[in-house]
Amino acid sequence: MSAPSSAPSAAAESDFLSPDAGPKPPGPTPSQSRFQVDLVAEAAAAADARSPGSDSSASASAAAPEGAEAAGAEQGSAGEEAKGRFRVVNFADPGGSGSPASPEAPPAEGLQNGDTVMSETSLHSSTGGQHHYHYDTHTNTYYLRTFGHNTIDAVPNIDFYRQTAAPLGEKLIRPTLSELHDELDKEPFEDGFANGDELTPAEEAAAKEAAESKGVVKFGWIKGVLVRCMLNIWGVMLFIRMSWIVGQAGIALSCLIVAMASVVTTITGLSTSAIATNGFVRGGGAYYLISRSLGPEFGGSIGLIFAFANAVAVAMYVVGFAETVVELLKGADAIMTDEVNDIRIIGTITVILLLGISVAGMEWEAKAQIFLLFVLITAIINYFIGTFISVKDKEPVGFFGYDGSIMWENMGPDFRGETFFSVFSIFFPAATGILAGANISGDLADPQLAIPRGTLLAIVITGIVYLGVAMSTGSCIVRDASGNMNDTLSSHFTNCSEAACKFGYDFSTCKSTKDGCRFGLQNDFQVMSLVSGFGPIITAGIFSATLSSALASLVSAPKVFQALCKDNIYPGLGMFAKGYGKNNEPLRGYILTFGIALAFILIAKLNTIAPIISNFFLASYALINFSVFHASLANSPGWRPSFKYYNMWVSLAGAVLCCVVMFVINWAAALLTNVIVMGLYIYVSYKKPDVNWGSSTQALTYHQALTHTLHLSGVEDHIKNFRPQCLVMTGYPNSRPALLDLVHSFTKNVGLMICGHVRTGYRRPNFKDLATDQSRYQRWLLRNETKAFYTPVFAEDLRQGSQYLLQAAGLGRLKPNTLVLGYKSDWRDGDMMNVETYISMIHDAFDFQFGAVILRLKEGLDVSHIQGQDELLSSQEKSGMKDVIVSIDTSKDSDADSSKPSSKTTSLQNSPAIQKDKKSPTVPLNVSDQRLLEASQQFQQKQGKGTVDVWWLFDDGGLTLLIPYLLTNKKRWKDCKIRVFIGGKINRIDHDRRAMATLLSKFRIDFSDITVLGDINTKPKKEHVAAFEEMIEPYRLKEDDMEQEAAERLKNNEPWRITDNEIELYRAKTNRQIRLNELLKEHSSTANLIVISLPLARKGAVSSALYMSWLEALSQDLPPILLVRGNHQSVLTFYS
Repeated sequence: MSAPSSAPSAAAESDFLSPDAGPKPPGPTPSQSRFQVDLVAEAAAAADARSPGSDSSASASAAAPEGAEAAGAEQGSAGEEAKGRFRVVNFADPGGSGSPASPEAPPAEGLQNGDTVMSETSLHSSTGGQHHYHYDTHTNTYYLRTFGHNTIDAVPNIDFYRQTAAPLGEKLIRPTLSELHDELDKEPFEDGFANGDELTPAEEAAAKEAAESKGVVKFGWIKGVLVRCMLNIWGVMLFIRMSWIVGQAGIALSCLIVAMASVVTTITGLSTSAIATNGFVRGGGAYYLISRSLGPEFGGSIGLIFAFANAVAVAMYVVGFAETVVELLKGADAIMTDEVNDIRIIGTITVILLLGISVAGMEWEAKAQIFLLFVLITAIINYFIGTFISVKDKEPVGFFGYDGSIMWENMGPDFRGETFFSVFSIFFPAATGILAGANISGDLADPQLAIPRGTLLAIVITGIVYLGVAMSTGSCIVRDASGNMNDTLSSHFTNCSEAACKFGYDFSTCKSTKDGCRFGLQNDFQVMSLVSGFGPIITAGIFSATLSSALASLVSAPKVFQALCKDNIYPGLGMFAKGYGKNNEPLRGYILTFGIALAFILIAKLNTIAPIISNFFLASYALINFSVFHASLANSPGWRPSFKYYNMWVSLAGAVLCCVVMFVINWAAALLTNVIVMGLYIYVSYKKPDVNWGSSTQALTYHQALTHTLHLSGVEDHIKNFRPQCLVMTGYPNSRPALLDLVHSFTKNVGLMICGHVRTGYRRPNFKDLATDQSRYQRWLLRNETKAFYTPVFAEDLRQGSQYLLQAAGLGRLKPNTLVLGYKSDWRDGDMMNVETYISMIHDAFDFQFGAVILRLKEGLDVSHIQGQDELLSSQEKSGMKDVIVSIDTSKDSDADSSKPSSKTTSLQNSPAIQKDKKSPTVPLNVSDQRLLEASQQFQQKQGKGTVDVWWLFDDGGLTLLIPYLLTNKKRWKDCKIRVFIGGKINRIDHDRRAMATLLSKFRIDFSDITVLGDINTKPKKEHVAAFEEMIEPYRLKEDDMEQEAAERLKNNEPWRITDNEIELYRAKTNRQIRLNELLKEHSSTANLIVISLPLARKGAVSSALYMSWLEALSQDLPPILLVRGNHQSVLTFYS
């Protein structure tokens, strides 16, 4: 492409593309966009492309689409470099060794699997031109061109969707919406991960390990999953218990037992496959699958007991091996000390050897597993061959070869001291072990393929072998045999009906003796050794089954425990997260598992602990099944497993089956398991680990909230269900703590609370900052256990913003119905138009049919101007919060006006964020600020024995009475008594008191006293009236002293001014407010809180200055006072 042809496109974008001034430090600096292009170098490259002496690399550049750039300065070295546009996290060569990637260079080691941005097959040019991928060593960026013009918009790429760096490829950052959409004279916003993909410390560690891991051993589905699962499922039960189960339950019920166990494991296998194929699976097996599906609470509780169960399982299998060895020693009369101590000695030596194999690395462990599987399969084949070889010597012990009569005799059950379920409980542990492959998910090359294929195939193969052994033993071995060659059928006794009679044997004599028969299915656990072609191979099979299961458990436990510790769910266990070597082996976990196993081996008798282990495994299976049901029920768009052969109801049935089997095996152990799981669940829920895995619990919570909100919208409101749903104009939630705390006291767990914040004075509103603040302050509310929502809006002024909130805040029936304001205590100091705005907000609330509530404290409400007032936020620093929100202002703000610059953030410099390590200089507080701080925290404390005085002067529907009732129901206020004050006539005081008492009792509201104010209409004291006149003097219009036209013009410009006509017209109402203040001081000066009816002013008739003066006169010099006016619709009822 020629230079002139590319010039127009370059010129068009030259207003934001500046020349590159030499090497830059890694990453874009604040003053430099990561999308700048070197135009000079681009033109030089284009000129070079036309010259005949250009090399093949330059020719390739010339063939690229329009707008392609090359950096001419370094053209002769390892390929062209250009200013790139996609930042790479954790590039594969972190040390910086190796040359920049040229278009012709092969991909770096570890990136050759066709899954990275450098793969030629991953992206295709729309113009058919050759792709160029440039890697810039200075900024760690790629440059990619597809559309034939210079655009920074990205084409779809797998690397944008990675969560962490992995051997499969790098995480790239796509251009943000701001970078593509904002005006060109703006600086691009700071870089960040898109869509909330911030990495947790555990994931960052995983990313680092993944980037550094070269030559890691990864297993396929056969070696990694199939072999492990088969070895774990084929345990000792196959050789020394299966024949006994057939003797007890018969062939039919034995097959049913195997089928029942297989159903449970198959359903669990399907569920495991579904979860494992719903996204990339890391190490941690069952713990990882459950925690990422159901969240850290279930994952953390199961992870710990699952790791512990695997550790104890090592001991169980090793003791099984040691017992077999001791039996052999006993037969050869070679016991070292006594049986129990021999088991301890042999078990200890065995577990040390197994630890050595495990620590040597996964590759050695896998080789050992392959060898053990070979031995095990040889032993099984050896048994089946033996069943077809009928030997005369074996007949006395009950083996006669395949025969229909023996099969028929053994078809039904013959329980001796057992039941169907007790036999089932003995067999079921043999079917566990299906998670052996999933437990090493971090060591699998492709867990999504390996786990479903390997696990399900292992279940099928092992199930078939178990059924084959059950049918073959039941078809060729009788239940009872004496082992005596002389127990043949005598000629004079012909009443023999057993199958053995057909072959000339009569074992009825040994059945009738006290000791019973020693051989046969019911009596001899070693029947399979006797039947097999070569007995010692069965012994080798038993050794292989026990050792392989022990080895699998010894590897599983540390891997699961390491994954659990990496997620930091239990803070004290972090030391076990460290891995060693290229495979990140959890050596500390191996030592811990070894210690636990050794402790249980020394007990040497595990009959009591074995059922608990089975129950721990079953609890894991139940939760894996429940995870699939839960994820399907939540209907989250993120639940898209590529394995389709699952069903949510089948998974639920599997979960229920697992719970039933737990109680069938051992109800006491099942109860203990449930108690432990619930205990750990409660602990993790209480600790609230700082993780967000997008669990199905989150998805279901959202789904239920949406469903219920929609359902609620279809139901008409009823008085009985009225709740005060408050829109509280707090500004930043931490700037008016008293207002927040008091409203939270009566809305917590009762009604909705929205913290409204109007941000004004912006020439260009920064909506990104608004969204950031919204999430930060919402997090602050949650950390402070305040059940509220924070809703900020941009507006021209405070009134417009409050109108936005009154109209749009909330959802469906979850909408506010009461506006709560702080009293504007500085109304006389500033611009009176602010008072006009403030009063207009109250009028707007009534226009929208809202109730209105105003809180006044003598000391004021707004603490945002006090430096260092936010020490209460330090608690969240300890909780691991990334930023602390502190509002620090330079000028005192109005208590209600959140429009002033002092109560908002206008730039990054005044951003309400203080670094953890940088302490601002402490300024000693003056007396008024000290009092203000103390007053702002008064509603956080228990109120003690005091009173809440309710001055219910006007009937507003009952809100004035309902709020105090809700308050006194709360823990902090429960010791306060409600005193009710009402207006009345002097000659009807008793009658009015009785009428109010009747009403309150019908409302079922407890009160301690009712006072009827007969002197409410007396004239106030002259000095108080004079003080009021003095207060309103500056705000009077005084229209009588000027021409009418001038008066009208002044009133239009300053609508808050009080006319002389107004003063005369509302003289009685003015006197009532002054008189009420006198009565309040007389009766309620010691109250914890006063709740009084808010006086109303007719819109357009009463000026805002006069209304504000009324509120001032009514509420000045009093304890905390709440002025309340409902919307005059009943909120209380005495009907049931």
